[in-house]
Amino acid sequence: MRPTFFIVFLVFCLLYGCNENNKIEEEISKIELDLNVSRFDEEFAQAQPENLADLKQRYPYLFPEQYPDSIWEAKLKDTVQRELFLEVQKAFPDFSEKEADLTDLFRHIAYYFPSVSVPKVVTLTSDVQYDTRVVLVDSLLLLGLDNYLGSGHHFYERIPKYIATSLESKFLVSDVASAFANKVVPRPKDRSFLAQMIYYGKQLYLKDKLMPNASDPIKIGYSQEEFDWAVANEEPIWRNFIEQEHLYSTDRQLAARFLDPAPFSKFGLELIDNESPGRIGRYIGWRIVRSFTERNEVGVQELLSIPAEELFKKSNFKPQK
Repeated sequence: MRPTFFIVFLVFCLLYGCNENNKIEEEISKIELDLNVSRFDEEFAQAQPENLADLKQRYPYLFPEQYPDSIWEAKLKDTVQRELFLEVQKAFPDFSEKEADLTDLFRHIAYYFPSVSVPKVVTLTSDVQYDTRVVLVDSLLLLGLDNYLGSGHHFYERIPKYIATSLESKFLVSDVASAFANKVVPRPKDRSFLAQMIYYGKQLYLKDKLMPNASDPIKIGYSQEEFDWAVANEEPIWRNFIEQEHLYSTDRQLAARFLDPAPFSKFGLELIDNESPGRIGRYIGWRIVRSFTERNEVGVQELLSIPAEELFKKSNFKPQK
């Protein structure tokens, strides 16, 4: 293929891809979707003991039967709870912008997963339980807004910095997309490090489709600096994985070193470790899945079921240099 023809062909492919994406986004924008958002955090903070029966009737899933009313009455008066509410009110006096973003997210979910029902959204305070900041079940989405007050908030002073940096409102919709991806992306039966990387890569690629206007750092939960480091060091990261024979290893420690939330990834090289963000294996898995989709036309749901080894071989993945 002559260079001139190759350039023309490449431009044609890019334009065709853009037109296809624009067409899909136009179809998605026309999906009628009614997202119901209830601010339980506000309702509870403004309640009186005599209102508890009504709240319990409307939100039974938030009032476990084993706890007597005296527990909830005490919580209404608790100074820490009052401060939680006030800080959430400062951060989220108006939820309309997030509601619009969530509506857009669930329009995309409805397009790619038409059998999925739109959940009722309930905002609340959770005593900064950041591990369960988002809870998504079939018909219900619970959002702990006290986990999105900003990384420098005094509530987070005793929380490790690498976790506190994720407690920003800009990550809220991305966290909801992650909760959905966790439900629909099948966990691999293969225990290899490669399979685990591609599992997370599929989740992140799904966020590409569900959140097309979001930045890559937001999708993966990195700062811009962390993401730039990952991009700049993609080739040495991949070379390390190959040279250390990590890809087909089933050593469980590899997940802790490269996939699980952590302050940094653990290559065993002091300089790189100190500079690297955690979860770098997820980033590499994402790049592999993206490489596959650039070379193979498959639907989103079909992609999620492709075995890791097959996807990897067909991806022809080459790290950026």
